[in-house]
Amino acid sequence: MSGVTATDEISNDARARSNVLRLAAAQALTGANSAVIFATGSIVGATLAPDISLATVPLSMYVVGLAAGTLPTGAISRAYGRRVAFIIGTGCGVLTGLLGAFAILHASFPLFCGATFLGGLYGAVSQSYRFAAADGASAEYRPKAVSWVMAGGVFAGVLGPQLVQWTMNIWPPYLFAFSFVVQAIVALVAMAVLSGIDAPKPAPADLHGGRPLLEIVRQPRFIAAALCGIIAYPMMNLVMTSAPLAMKMCGLSVSDSNFGIQWHIVAMYGPSFFTGSLIARFGARRIVAAGLLLETAAATIGLSGITALHFWATLIVLGIGWNFAFVGASALVLETHRPQERNKVQAFNDFLVFGMMAVGSFSSGQLLANYGWSAVNLVVFPPVFLGLAVLMLASFARRRASLRAVDQIPDPSI
Repeated sequence: MSGVTATDEISNDARARSNVLRLAAAQALTGANSAVIFATGSIVGATLAPDISLATVPLSMYVVGLAAGTLPTGAISRAYGRRVAFIIGTGCGVLTGLLGAFAILHASFPLFCGATFLGGLYGAVSQSYRFAAADGASAEYRPKAVSWVMAGGVFAGVLGPQLVQWTMNIWPPYLFAFSFVVQAIVALVAMAVLSGIDAPKPAPADLHGGRPLLEIVRQPRFIAAALCGIIAYPMMNLVMTSAPLAMKMCGLSVSDSNFGIQWHIVAMYGPSFFTGSLIARFGARRIVAAGLLLETAAATIGLSGITALHFWATLIVLGIGWNFAFVGASALVLETHRPQERNKVQAFNDFLVFGMMAVGSFSSGQLLANYGWSAVNLVVFPPVFLGLAVLMLASFARRRASLRAVDQIPDPSI
């Protein structure tokens, strides 16, 4: 028996709903950080870098920051509570904007890479918002809590690129410098929102409880969930980070690029209004599979032409596919651990996802510069097909385990 009554679940879900509102708002504000970096990073990089093949290094440094920040985020959350981790993360967001503006004003490529690295640390903390929404919630409410927090990113999709569009020329000839100043202000607002989160420090009994991490991550369910996240997010990131520079290389305008990134981010988070309900109805595995297939559809569109419409369609379909695959994979991760194990398991999962993203991200600039936009899209197919195969094998293994468990139940009529 779990010892949790129906009354406890109702009380916990009420607390979770209150947190979801703040976390969704923070997701919207924090999303401006990644939107500004992805909309400007490769373009500023091409201006400041000593070689065009290094243009996407600032975006790669963002991903390195994501990977580097995941395990510390889990450790801080485990020791001091999630709210402390959130405040530290938004502090990194403020520094991102200030240092980014300074780097552009002084034409410093290394400083700009440092700014995007700090942005990655901020992004790493924001990745835990989705898991924080599920803390203490009932099993039925968890997928919806994750999904609704992710839905806050819809507003980031509008806020971030429009912030860039409105501010990029305010300090001529320093393109995008003022955009980073405004991004720092938005991070301060996010800090204020997150300061009211009801996320107390874990009980002392929870700090040392639970199974060893190695035992948890050896589960077929965790392996499938983590691998699908590892494939879905880096493949989306590969195409997304290459798209603005590819559009510029194809003669399209910065406004075309901003428009594409805006609707890509809306497509990333818009489905979250109903992804949780889809997971509850069809199961997380089917939603993950649908998301991976949509990512291949996006790559197919990218291979079919280089007009603005082709780029926009690629980015929109890619965003929807990422949402289904990543939210579904996050829901699968929640099935693999006990409450006292959540911080270390969730942080390790994100470390795997963003660590692989960091490895792949450094190759995106070289891939685009040396082989072109078509090669970027072709790379998507093999990993996605691997993810689908592993997902099928994990589902088959779980069905077999369930059948064996049924066979071992004694027949009460005998």
